[in-house]
Amino acid sequence: MFDTKEDRGKMEGVVQRFKDEMKKVRTGRAHPDMLSGVKVEVYGQFMPLNQAANITAADATLLVVTPFDPSNIQAIAAAIRADQALGLNPADDGRVIRVPIPPLTEERRKEIVKTASSKVEDAKVAIRNIREDARKAVKIATEMSEDVKKRAEKEIDELTKEFSDKIDAEFKSKSEEIMKL
Repeated sequence: MFDTKEDRGKMEGVVQRFKDEMKKVRTGRAHPDMLSGVKVEVYGQFMPLNQAANITAADATLLVVTPFDPSNIQAIAAAIRADQALGLNPADDGRVIRVPIPPLTEERRKEIVKTASSKVEDAKVAIRNIREDARKAVKIATEMSEDVKKRAEKEIDELTKEFSDKIDAEFKSKSEEIMKL
């Protein structure tokens, strides 16, 4: 019998990475994960912002970034400002960086949904690649009868549909959150 546990695990990994990517997508409300993609140069090397500072949401429209080392405050503010996809303008007072989250326009909301939809396609391609690898493994398996191979392929297709639907549901939820005023 063909075992799909490994393929299921891989597909769950793809869905989890997709969910993590969706957390980074801006929705108009301040959320610390918005800055998770920002890389800052400290001590001569680039590292994720959350390894150089503490990020908190003071309220729905303001993020507060507290550097672990106050001497890095300028580099952190510059890294946030340099990330054009975020479109944020941080301000620092020497101890903390305040990042106001401006309200999104209708046009910007649609643009964000469009960007997020490209991530949907990337995730679905990854799932289809896992499906293709599993199908190849079934085809070259010599110890399986044709009936078992057909059942295995059907099981793989059902698994692919299940995880594709999970990605669609996550995207639909995120799109509604983005478009909500």
